[in-house]
Amino acid sequence: MTSLARWCLRRRFAVIVLWLVALLGTGAAATFAGSSYSNDYGVPGTESARATALLHKAFPDGTGDDTVVWHTDSGTVRAAAVEQRMTTALREIAELPGVTAVSGPYGADGAARVSPDGHTAYASLTFAVDAGGPDKKLVRKVVDTARGAATDDLQVALGGSSIATTEARSGHLSEIIGVLVAAVVLFVVFGSLAASLLPIATALVGVGTAAMGTVLLGHLMKVADFAPMLGTLIGLGVGIDYALFIVTRHRKGLRAGLSVAEAAERAVATTGRAVVFAGGTVCVALLGMLILRLSFLNGVAIAASLTVVLTVAASVTLLPALLGLIGHRALSRRERRRLAERGPRTEALTGLAARWSGFVERHPKLLGTVAAGVMLVLALPTLSLHLGTSDQGNNPATSTTRQAYDMLGAGFGPGVNGPLTLVADLDGAADRLAFNRLPDTLRHTEGVASASPSVLSGSGDTGVITVVPTTSPQSSDTSELVERLRGTVLPRAMDRTGVDVHVGGLTASYDDFAGVILGKLPLFVGTVVGLGCLLLLLAFRSIGIPLKAAVMNIAAVASSFGLIVAIFQWGWGSELLGLGGAGPIEPFLPVVMVSVLFGLSMDYQVFLVSRMYEEWLATRDNRRAVRVGLAETSRVINSAAVIMISVFLAFVLSGDRVIAMFGIGLAAAVALDAFVLRTLLVPALMHMLGSANWWLPGWLDRLLPRVSIEPPEPVGVPVVVPVRVVSEGAARERERVRV
Repeated sequence: MTSLARWCLRRRFAVIVLWLVALLGTGAAATFAGSSYSNDYGVPGTESARATALLHKAFPDGTGDDTVVWHTDSGTVRAAAVEQRMTTALREIAELPGVTAVSGPYGADGAARVSPDGHTAYASLTFAVDAGGPDKKLVRKVVDTARGAATDDLQVALGGSSIATTEARSGHLSEIIGVLVAAVVLFVVFGSLAASLLPIATALVGVGTAAMGTVLLGHLMKVADFAPMLGTLIGLGVGIDYALFIVTRHRKGLRAGLSVAEAAERAVATTGRAVVFAGGTVCVALLGMLILRLSFLNGVAIAASLTVVLTVAASVTLLPALLGLIGHRALSRRERRRLAERGPRTEALTGLAARWSGFVERHPKLLGTVAAGVMLVLALPTLSLHLGTSDQGNNPATSTTRQAYDMLGAGFGPGVNGPLTLVADLDGAADRLAFNRLPDTLRHTEGVASASPSVLSGSGDTGVITVVPTTSPQSSDTSELVERLRGTVLPRAMDRTGVDVHVGGLTASYDDFAGVILGKLPLFVGTVVGLGCLLLLLAFRSIGIPLKAAVMNIAAVASSFGLIVAIFQWGWGSELLGLGGAGPIEPFLPVVMVSVLFGLSMDYQVFLVSRMYEEWLATRDNRRAVRVGLAETSRVINSAAVIMISVFLAFVLSGDRVIAMFGIGLAAAVALDAFVLRTLLVPALMHMLGSANWWLPGWLDRLLPRVSIEPPEPVGVPVVVPVRVVSEGAARERERVRV
């Protein structure tokens, strides 16, 4: 690492240019190639996946899910004035280039599109098939045309996946706010504008290059559309933090009298190695998703890992080059003036951090009990975690998609927003006859509001029936209906026919996806925890440290999920925060959150315990090791946590429910990890366990390879003491004194 830092310092301009070329090059390539994201939650081999495959094979053109919905309280939708206004609007929409079909309620076959009470009606829209979806300007024109028909007595709203694209917030407001808050915190910590901008610049270059790389990755494999935003969220958080740790060590070296080059080299050789180790643990946790063998998550794992790798690379290459560029401006003016007048000084363990460390040492049992109680209370809502589909019913109440969803549910029943699709492969007239009788059986099934007549493909070898449940797509009753249809109703109805009817649709697909994930979750968590413990075992040569880290990480995950359940599933403040209504948690969220949180929690564990371990090796005094380690690292860990929390919370403003879940969950986990676990519960437990913290069987100690995360700083090397530092812009004259 020393050689790498020295090379980057000597060729600082070349390093900066290479990173800019990488950023601009990937940006140009991504702009030229365009995005190709996929949100296919289907899992090959599940029943819903088989239903979807049969449906697409028999009806390749498919149909869209976009609708225009209108409602009136005075009179009915069949009133002459309402019919005239809406017919005119639908005709204008149908004439727009790119709209292939509009099926309204005012025709011979439109009676089913009018609610039983006559107050609500809808029209189905079909856009021209395009790999990238309909043009957003076209969809916006459709929305404006339909909403233009609204009056004081007539409400008009639109719903569907294409319509939803017009509600996505444009720009990068969340990233900008997160970066600005981080910059303010860094300036408060460093007191130097130049030093505070370096972590920001380093993170932005690394994250920007990774974001463009993620766009290109989408052309090679399935990548979810939230992967770039998730990667940016993680990358900004860890990138700024990693650079913060290195800059802090560099500034410490400058205050101790080292030259700029020597301080940067030593910072990268010590803290830089810890950054590489910490980034490696994050990548190991993220790539743990690959063992699930779900293509939807593979792209997320690789894209997020790519972001972490590039931010780490920027921290140990671009950052030292920038440190060499700004020189002594990494220190504040007051620090430079004090260094010139009084010479180098030794860092003293004073201030709030030292007093807090001593307080924990004196009251470990009491503080440990309080911390454990807080974590337990916050984790309790996790017991009611419900995985399921999050749809447009969870959008903010002011959005047109939410209004359309609510009007359809009120007029036609909640199940109309998530119908189930029954698909069967038919072989011969007997199969078709049995399938055609199936709707009569379904209409008398508990939980079924209606069942459409069977529809056969052109060749007659595939049949489709649409079933509307009595409950919403998010309801657990709808999931129970899916299980009942698959387990008893359909097998009994089609007994002796040999016809295998598959149940698909939105709820069925999400239930199958959630079932597969939950089935593999123990293996996934065990793998991630096991690999993390192995890395810590190698680094700290202790049984107790990895085990405590595993327990602390699980506590952080459980508590953060408790807050997610309370806000998003129970709806505590979700509408107030502009995050829509209450609803189930996305099925993939536990896996991604566990990966990210285990990696981030391991970061703080590494930075905290590595200093304790260094002191333990030097003194063999556990109380001193814990006290000194906490006192010296808590300030920088807390500063890093504030930055990461600010970045994560800023992403709540993205307007995306999934990203908001990640943002709040990660921010909560980092806050609890930094302010409750690492600075309270972990040191309290370590004080109570004493020297047992560092116990390792002799036979195991002989077998394990030697790994050093952050070696102690070299002793007895020449140190540069700046005697006189002139103000910025002037030449600096310094005498070199060997200490």
